[in-house]
Order: sequence, then structure tokens, then C-alpha cells
Amino acid sequence: MVENIDSSLIDWSRAQFALTAIYHWLFVPLTLGLGVIMSVMETIYLKTGKEFWKQTAKFWMKLFGINFAIGVATGLILEFQFGTNWSNYSWIVGDIFGAPLAIEGIVAFFLEGTFIAIMFFGWNKVSKGMHLSATWLTTIGATLSALWILIANAWMQYPTGMQFNPDTVRSEMVDFWAVALSPMAINKFFHTVLSSWILGSVFVVGISSWFLLKKRQRPFALASIKVGAIVGLIGSLLTIWTGDGSAYCVARFQPMKLAAMEGLYKGSEGVGLVAVGVLNPAKKEYNDSVDPFLFKIEIPKMLSLLTDRKADAFVPGIVDLIDGAYPTGNGVALSAKEKIARGKVAIQALADYQQAVKEKNESAKVLHRATLEENFKYFGYGYIKDPTQLIPSIPLTFYAFRIMVILGGYFILMFIVVLIYTKKEKIANLKWMQWICLWTIPLAYIASQAGWIVTEVGRQPWAIQDLLPTGVAVSKLSASSVQLTFFLFLILFTTLLIAEIRIMVKAIKKGPELSE
Repeated sequence: MVENIDSSLIDWSRAQFALTAIYHWLFVPLTLGLGVIMSVMETIYLKTGKEFWKQTAKFWMKLFGINFAIGVATGLILEFQFGTNWSNYSWIVGDIFGAPLAIEGIVAFFLEGTFIAIMFFGWNKVSKGMHLSATWLTTIGATLSALWILIANAWMQYPTGMQFNPDTVRSEMVDFWAVALSPMAINKFFHTVLSSWILGSVFVVGISSWFLLKKRQRPFALASIKVGAIVGLIGSLLTIWTGDGSAYCVARFQPMKLAAMEGLYKGSEGVGLVAVGVLNPAKKEYNDSVDPFLFKIEIPKMLSLLTDRKADAFVPGIVDLIDGAYPTGNGVALSAKEKIARGKVAIQALADYQQAVKEKNESAKVLHRATLEENFKYFGYGYIKDPTQLIPSIPLTFYAFRIMVILGGYFILMFIVVLIYTKKEKIANLKWMQWICLWTIPLAYIASQAGWIVTEVGRQPWAIQDLLPTGVAVSKLSASSVQLTFFLFLILFTTLLIAEIRIMVKAIKKGPELSE
């Protein structure tokens, strides 16, 4: 285990990983969303036999391919960072975390690689049915890639199906299906993929609106808007359902994240959900008497209902989670100090066990192993020096969550309005609506990134929830070397992003190969 790590090394390692993840996530949701839309369009082509739908699908496939290629490049770099910047993390939990990543590479990646070639180059070489199958299998492959990555990420949020081996100082998988089918993994997969449909749909509707603004390819634009809006509306409505499931999981397994999302300091029964609020910057300490809000509008008892399915359920706040002594289903909650003390007992028991192994003292081994197993639930807390370290950035988590939710509601409204105006082709003459659709594209990216900010910032300081703090997970590197690579990656990723945007803009300006 690692102790006394330079705090600047932790900060720069986190910043570098966040940078890579943010850039990578610019490409992934568009790949997932466009995949479904282009597959639907080709399905319509097979059903109707109209060449129009073939050319429409091919246009969006071209943009899919450009985005897919850049996304693969950033994704590979992201995975390499587990070995370079987070080697202690990789050592301690690599047996578990590596399994989903390996499956993603062997199954999903090869599935995509096999059928994407048929999709792009097999139009006149295979039957229509075979080509449609290849298109859908490419989309399914991309979705399966997301599945295994999200299973790995969900395990970081809720480690399950594992057992710690004190002889190797590693966590080992004992139940693969507990990892793959945990409630956190299932909800995270559906919520992430469905939200990607929304982004892909907003992209299609927005780009199609640009064609209408330029008075080009009106039939293509109207058809694309209709398909995109339908997929987007379905994705939006289903995302509400998966979002509810995600909130329920967070309440069960990451109560501190939930408290940060809601700016909830003192828990109570029948807690309301903050619909709109402004945090008070004057609140500096978690347990001071300063009101946490300057202004807020609540939906009465909704947070209790969402988190425990009971309108009068108790929801712990930050003060409760730090100080403990609040009621739980298993008794009374421990305070953060008590968890830290038990974590230190677990760490010391591990050291004593290893010493007993060296001395070949069998009775001591049994005693210290039993102590370790009894307190292992709090193992990660033993590395926490101050209980306030357990509190994530409340402003960032709180506002990111509201940005995501508010924009999600806006997207539903936009898709409904678009479908109403598209039904009689009125949208073709409404420039204000076309401009709204076009400028909604960056809002979809903001909402998508905000969701991941809530997920990752909200679980700090944990690399693995309750098991491994980020300060223990980092590699033994100099902070200056990580700082250097941060700026190198920043330049590289920005260059790739600019190149992708230029290539996509060129393809969009060229337009589909259709007659006006």
C-alpha cells in the first residue's frame, strides 16, 4: 500500500484522467446515438425499397465513421492510463476491473471491427438483408463495448462479487455475475446508452435543421428530423425511468453522493427534492449554522420517495453521514471517525498478517486474518486523514446534476414540438425553430458531460467506493511528469477534436448524394 503521496501528484493524475475521459466522452455518445438512427433508416430502406432512405442512411453512416475512428483513439489512451498513472489501482483490483475490459476488447471490439467493414464497403457486395444485419451488429457491437466499460465503472461505484486476498494484497473476483449484473451496472448501462440516443438525435435534428436553413435537401432534412426526433423522444422518456433507478442505487450505495447532489446537509424524514436552487457560498463548514441555500424551490417529499419508495423515509445528509448515529435498516450508522478507526484496524491487521506469514506463525495468521475480514468493509477509510475528505465538491455535483436534469426536460419538450411541426412539414418554414434545433447540439454535449461529472466527482475521494481512495490508487511518479503529459494530451486531444470537427463539417457541407 502507498502512503504519504504528494497531493499535487494526486491532483494532476486526476486532472489528466478527467481530461482524457471528457474528450473521449465527446465521441462515444454520438457513436451510440448515430448507430441506432442510421440502423433505423436502413431498416426503412429495406422495408420500402426506396433509394432515398439508402442515401440518407449512408450520409449519417459517414459521420458515424468519422466520429467512431477518433473515439477509438481516445479510448485506447484512457485504458492505458490505468497502468501508467494508476498502477496501484490496477494491481489491487486489476483481477476484477480487467475482466470486463478484456471482454470488451475480445467480444465487442472484434464484433464492431468485423461488421463495420461490411457496413461501409459491402453495399454492392452483399445482399440488402446481410448489409442491414452488419449495420445493426455494428451498432450492437458499439453498445456492447459501452456495456462492459460501464460494468467496470459501476463496480468502482459499488464493489461486489469480490474477495480480498491478503496473501497477494489484491481483490479477486468470486462471482462474475454479481459484478456484471449488479443493480448499479444495469441502471448505469441503460441510463448511459439511452442518454446517448438523445445526444445522437439532437445532433441529427440540429444538422438537418442546418440544411433547412440553407434551403438544401429538404426531403432528406425533414425525413432525418422525423426519425431523429422519434428516437430522441423514446430515449428521453426511457431515460427518466433509468434515472429513477440510478438515483435509487446511489441512495443505497453512495449516500454521500446523493447528499452532495441535493445540497442536503441535515437529513430528515419526508425530504423534498430541490427542483431549482442557488447554494450559499458563505457556507464553509459542513456542520456550521449557515443556511446552505440562498434560494430553492422543492418538490415536497420527492427525494424520500425516489430514494426509498416511501414519502416519509429518512434521507441522511452530509452531517448525518459524517457524525453517524442515524437510523438504518441494520441499526445505527457509524460515524466517519469510527469507520476510519476500523479501517486503520484492518490495515494494521493486514500488516500483522503478512508478518505472521513471514514468521510462519499459523495461529497469528488466523487471528489477524479474522480481524482483517471483520473490518475489511471499512478498509479504505483507514487512509482517510480527516472526515471532511469524504465530502465531494458540493457545488460542482449539485449544479451539474441540475444542468443534466433541466436540459433533459428541455430535450423532451423540443422533440415533441419538432414532431408536431414536422408532421405537416411546418418546420421547413420556421427559421426560429431551425436555429433552436441547431444550437441545441452543444447543449446535448453539456448535459452528457454533466452526467459524468455527477457520477465521478460525486464519489470522491474514492477510486473504488469505500475500498480504495484516489490517494492510494496513484502510481509512484513525479508530479512534474504527470503535469507534462497532461499538457501533451491536452494538445493532442484538442488537435484530434479540431480535425474531427473540420472533417465532419466538410462532409456535412457536401451533404448526402441526393438530387434536390
